[in-house]
Amino acid sequence: MAFAAQEKRYAPSLQSFFIYNPKFGPREGEEEKKILFYHPNEVEKNEKIRNVGLCEAIVQFTRTFNPAKPAKSLHTQKNRQFFYEPEEGFWMVMVVKNPVVEKQKDGKPALEYQEDEILDKVYSSVLQQCYRMYKLFNGTFSKMMEAEQVELLKDRLEKFFHRFLQTLHLQSCDLLDVFGGISFFPLDKMTYLKIQSFINRVEESLNIVKYTAFLYNDQLIWSGLEQEDMRILYNNLTVRSSQVYGPEGLEEDFSHTPEMPGNLQHYGRFLTGPLNLSDPELKFRFPKIFVNTEDTYEELHLIVYKTMSASVCFMVVASVQINAEFCQKLDSLVGPQLTLLASDICEQYNINRRITGSEKEPQFKFIYFNHMNLAEKSTIHLRKTSNMSLTSVQPELLKILGDINSDFTRADEDEEIIVKAMSDYWVVGKM
Repeated sequence: MAFAAQEKRYAPSLQSFFIYNPKFGPREGEEEKKILFYHPNEVEKNEKIRNVGLCEAIVQFTRTFNPAKPAKSLHTQKNRQFFYEPEEGFWMVMVVKNPVVEKQKDGKPALEYQEDEILDKVYSSVLQQCYRMYKLFNGTFSKMMEAEQVELLKDRLEKFFHRFLQTLHLQSCDLLDVFGGISFFPLDKMTYLKIQSFINRVEESLNIVKYTAFLYNDQLIWSGLEQEDMRILYNNLTVRSSQVYGPEGLEEDFSHTPEMPGNLQHYGRFLTGPLNLSDPELKFRFPKIFVNTEDTYEELHLIVYKTMSASVCFMVVASVQINAEFCQKLDSLVGPQLTLLASDICEQYNINRRITGSEKEPQFKFIYFNHMNLAEKSTIHLRKTSNMSLTSVQPELLKILGDINSDFTRADEDEEIIVKAMSDYWVVGKM
């Protein structure tokens, strides 16, 4: 009995990732000084220098055609390279292996590279996200250079990206990575006002708190941060496996912290900072974040406090020393109120689900994004984390959505595109 030879499919994966600045090694023999970070580190020195030199040459060559717009990507049969200059002189490069299908041909394995399966827009957005996430927890490259601390910059890049790149699962990247939007939690006016009133009371009582953000079920309800900064922090708190990376190499994984009631009146606990407030030997550090880096360049402590499905982020100016007394005050003030609020929201959420019957399969599926407030909604994604994207449609339909989005970026006016897929689905894009 003859069996059809089974095909093996390999998803896109990260081949290399590096950051360089041509100004640091201008003379021959000093090329290694240009390289600020290189992954994987085991690559031989000469190969690192060769790869960085090639990228530098491609960028310079394409600049002769359009000085204002250097190359963003380079397509080859086996991989695709993405270039990004987030700050003047600093270049980030990500090399992605193209997806491969392995077939049996005359009894031997033959590789077919699926070059068209990778979308430039998606992976260019992922590269930009890498920079934004670094900047949120470490500040800008240039700020470090003002103090002429190249070695400290290299150390920070090594500590951050060594861990961060492990969360970069390129096979699950899609259109949502292009938008990088925020999922908002729908609330009635009364409950929303209760939350606003709660935030105002807390900020008044704990006057060192500068900004506050309130989330429920990984959806945003309120934020005092600038939109762009909130977008990056939101992405970190929800998509990136809830990991916070600090400049001192501090890493808080608060996705699996056990429920530890502070006292019997409430179920609140710190997700960053102290685990047990009654411990007299308590030593703790809060991760730091950097916001408004274009204007005022603020450095803040990030305190994340959770009760049931409600999480509140309190941001305190970094120059203020946070002590155990402040944490106890925050716990006794926020815990009971947040417990009541979380119960109210949960009750309303259940009523809404009964009314809308959201458990039913939707008649049509959609991804929605609003550029004004960064609101994002998807009935296609059942679950989206950094290492998996559970969707209710075939990959070819997500690819079509990505292609439509790329066409929209070239359009200056409102536009509508309708596509019929090979699987008889109709896909409609509206801008």
